[in-house]
Amino acid sequence: MTLSEQARARLADIVELQPTKNAELQERWALDSGSEVHGYLESDLGEYYYRDENSLICATPEAEALITGEEIGENGGLRTVTGTALQEQVLDVLPAADGEPQSVVATLHDIQGTTDADPAVDDVRSALHTLAEKGLVERVRKSVPTFRLAMERDRIEVAVAEE
Repeated sequence: MTLSEQARARLADIVELQPTKNAELQERWALDSGSEVHGYLESDLGEYYYRDENSLICATPEAEALITGEEIGENGGLRTVTGTALQEQVLDVLPAADGEPQSVVATLHDIQGTTDADPAVDDVRSALHTLAEKGLVERVRKSVPTFRLAMERDRIEVAVAEE
């Protein structure tokens, strides 16, 4: 499927903002309603997006490859995502992709030990799950969920959004 210039630009927005909501795209695209966003997604970008378990809009790996120019699964290249300062701190303290995964509480303690931040455990849990949805963090199932980076640390850049 060949994309128009507008569709390609809107797909780039999804890649940048994922996971995102209709309302965020409505504002970014200057549309009148969330229904209009949904209609556009279905008619023009149906092959390139999906909704995660929380009904948030995400780009398919094929869409990301199309926008970034990287092959799917390619090891090189920087991945830039929009995130919060806490998400950036989580990425800084998580074990590498080949390391032993750690729990939410261990991640919280590492953040407290390396920064002046003192986030709530629920905020750290939420940040970890959001980063997993973005494909930056791997969720490893054990008796309790544990986490580690899904790619090399130097390939990740977080553009911190104002809260």
